[in-house]
This record gives sequence, structure tokens and C-alpha cells, in this order.
Amino acid sequence: MQTILDLLGSFFIGGILLLMIMNFNLYTLSTSISSDKELVLQQNAKTIAEIVSRDLRKIGYNYTGSAIITADSNKIKYYADMQAPGTAGHGVIDVVEYVVVSADEKSGGDSTNVNLVRIMNSVDTLYGPHLGLTKFKFSYFDRYGVTTAIKDSIKYVKAEFWVHPTIKFKNVFITPVDSTFTYWELTISPRNI
Repeated sequence: MQTILDLLGSFFIGGILLLMIMNFNLYTLSTSISSDKELVLQQNAKTIAEIVSRDLRKIGYNYTGSAIITADSNKIKYYADMQAPGTAGHGVIDVVEYVVVSADEKSGGDSTNVNLVRIMNSVDTLYGPHLGLTKFKFSYFDRYGVTTAIKDSIKYVKAEFWVHPTIKFKNVFITPVDSTFTYWELTISPRNI
């Protein structure tokens, strides 16, 4: 009888230890997936920021008039020479436009996602992948840092965007589901305006 009680006690303690090890393994796996997801979000936000930053810094480059054509919260249109010196097309003034459209307008996609569309000279349209982009907003400031809507007094362009996961993952240890997001903000002072 004592042997049966010893065996039952051993099985019970062994079962608890096995459950603890499995729970730790699941937690480690879940944390690893969450970390990878956050890394992908940060990489997507960085990619968007690099592209937008490069183009916005060129506002008014090699153009002598008022460089900004349109400036509102979801659209900017401006004149600039976008080609690098020594490349084909350098010296030709381009009209560059960034427009924020919902994914539904482009492809019937998820209504929470948006696409940032770059249109150059009204013909060269670049629809990038949404990269989890859910909100994008432009703001404009004068030389004193005060918000302005007057195109000739704009000296700073601020872009804010939110990137959410493109792949939904239910994490049993962290609630709510997919609450992870990345917010990125950049303020550009183009030298030529």
C-alpha cells in the first residue's frame, strides 16, 4: 500500500513539474513571437520613414517659385528635382504627390489599413505594400514652429504614422490580441523652401 501511495505522489509531483516546464516553454515561445512581431513593426516603420524623409527633404530642390502646391493632413503635392546629379532626368522639375488612401480604395483590402501612394509627374504611381500602415497624417509649421495652412510660410513638414501587425497572432499570455503597434513621427525642414 505504501508503494502505491509513493508512486501516486511521484506521478503527481512529476505531472506538476511537467506542466510547469510546458508552461514555461509556451511562455518563452510566445515572448519570442511577440519580440519578432515588434521587430517587424519597427522595420516596416523605418522603411516608410526612410522613403518619406528622402522625398520630403527635396521639396523645392532646383525650383525657384513657391514649391508646395497642396498641403493638407492626408496629401502633399510639391515641385522638386528628384533625380540625383549625374543621373538621367536631373535638372528636370518633377511634381511629386503623396496621398493617403484606404486599402479598400486600392484593392478591396482590410479597411483598417491605408496605403501611402506616391505619384510623380501624374504618371509614375507607386503603390507600396501597406506594411501594416493604419494611419498617416501630415502637419505643417512655419519658421516659429506654429501650425500653418499658408503654403508660402511652411518651413517644416511633420509626418506621423501608426503601423500595426500585418499578421494577426493570438498571444495567450498578453491581452488584448495584437495590441502591439509602432508610432513614428518625423519633422523635416527642407532646405529649399
